[in-house]
Amino acid sequence: MTHVKTTHHEHATEPTPTTLKSGSELLVDALIEENVEYIFGYPGGAVLPLYDTFYDEKGPKHILYRHEQGATHAAEGYARVSGKPGVVVVTSGPGATNAITGIADAYSDSLPLVVFTGQVASPGIGKDAFQEADILSMTTPITKHNYQVRNVSEIPKIIKEAFHVANSGRKGPVVIDFPKDMGTLTTATPDDSTVHTPGYQVTSTPLADDIQQLCEMLRMSQKPLVLAGAGINFAQANDLLDTFVARHQIPVATTLHGLGAIPYDSPLFLGMGGMHGSYASNMALTECDLLINLGSRFDDRLASKPDAFAPNAKVVHVDIDPSEINKIIRTDLGIVADVKEVLEQLLAFDDTFAEHQAWLDEVAQYKAKHPFSYRDTDDIAFSKPQRAIEYIGKLTNGDAFVATDVGQHQMWVAQFYPFKTYGQLITSGGLGTMGFGIPAAIGAKFAKPNATVVAFVGDGGFQMTNQEMALLNEYNLDIKIVLVNNGTLGMVKQWQDKFFDKRFSHSIFNNQPDFAKMSEAYGVKSFLIDNANNLESTLDDAFSYAGPALIDIRISPTEPVLPMVPSGKANHEMEGLE
Repeated sequence: MTHVKTTHHEHATEPTPTTLKSGSELLVDALIEENVEYIFGYPGGAVLPLYDTFYDEKGPKHILYRHEQGATHAAEGYARVSGKPGVVVVTSGPGATNAITGIADAYSDSLPLVVFTGQVASPGIGKDAFQEADILSMTTPITKHNYQVRNVSEIPKIIKEAFHVANSGRKGPVVIDFPKDMGTLTTATPDDSTVHTPGYQVTSTPLADDIQQLCEMLRMSQKPLVLAGAGINFAQANDLLDTFVARHQIPVATTLHGLGAIPYDSPLFLGMGGMHGSYASNMALTECDLLINLGSRFDDRLASKPDAFAPNAKVVHVDIDPSEINKIIRTDLGIVADVKEVLEQLLAFDDTFAEHQAWLDEVAQYKAKHPFSYRDTDDIAFSKPQRAIEYIGKLTNGDAFVATDVGQHQMWVAQFYPFKTYGQLITSGGLGTMGFGIPAAIGAKFAKPNATVVAFVGDGGFQMTNQEMALLNEYNLDIKIVLVNNGTLGMVKQWQDKFFDKRFSHSIFNNQPDFAKMSEAYGVKSFLIDNANNLESTLDDAFSYAGPALIDIRISPTEPVLPMVPSGKANHEMEGLE
């Protein structure tokens, strides 16, 4: 990402007393100007001037989280669902460092955040003052840009720029480090807040020649395939994609974050590709002669062996971020543009492309040969997680906003929940952050208060951020938390089983708390499914219950996620196919 250079000045000269505004007041005014609905935060000494201003409740509603990591993940969930930047306020030192995981996660997954980190007063910076941390140095590699306020008059301009940078181009987090004295110092003449960022420019419109060349490549193709990434969902270009591929009968594979780019029940949808992707998608990626990547970065979970990825294909890569073109996969045509604008121009292009019915028949055979599947067992103490997710998909009609933690349950959700459109899947993809699910679901619920929100978590990640369940009753948030409980760190144990000779080093929990009592301590009703025969009836009861609920589903500790492309193997080298 390009970092915008900011010039810092000395403190503002003293203005006339009748027109003074404090830095904290300017900050709140700027958030109102940006139409910010919520602040996700946690107070501390360095941000007390800010919180004193929040007390008047003249600006966005502040939501008090129980941990700064939870606040940043909630802001990510809000940003994913709303399309607007999530705003976070934390104090200096440990408050800021606790937020770093969420900032890094947002950077990896291109989510717009504006994070205000408290800082010690300006005279104490660089002197190891109490709760001082060099947050600018720490966050430089994991933000699109960061600022430190040095002059109270600059606050409106800095905030305006921060929102522009965070929510344009390839979206991402911006940090504003806010020294304590900047909250109390006053000015009558704040700087002009017009955005002027000559070092940061975004190209969104494709070149006409590139569209012409792409159409020519489609005319020549006998086996075209669209790879839909998160860029489709960020651009809300799902309907355009659906129209384009239906018009020209082009099959579609997606990435994890591309799920929802095309409806689950579309005959052209082959499933998610990559490590735990579908046989149909991975075989289509291997056999296609033209791969049109719309908004995916070719990450290693999709292209574990780049030299053998799409070996027969001409590759077209459309991405808003020019640094992604040719970074991992050799590209025959790179188009730096917004995928929505590319699809609009492709749909406006009056042309007929080659017929490829034989290719459609081939990928249909792939889908029929090895669909995602599972086998029920005789041990009724354990339910099948795949069956549970399928049934929850039916109960919610595929319309829920689904947050996940990271691990086996995340992959089962990707395989078996019937996503329909953008923003429905809220998950940590690039960083793979355990503890993401519950706070992200809460952020999503604030963004869409009338929508059904479901959080799928494992018993490992659940114990990292379950303190945020305190917000469920406080704000009357009807979120269903599905705890996929196998008593282990499931994905770690699965890899140890396959690649480390079953040496299960510290991947099994020998002692677990009573999750029902923990849930009920927060005033959240709990449901236990420890008999597979009661799975559907208990899920019926839980989802018909009006209020937040924890649903503890006991599954086998030996249940693996299959199929699987082992790390470093090509996509067609899948194991565990039924």
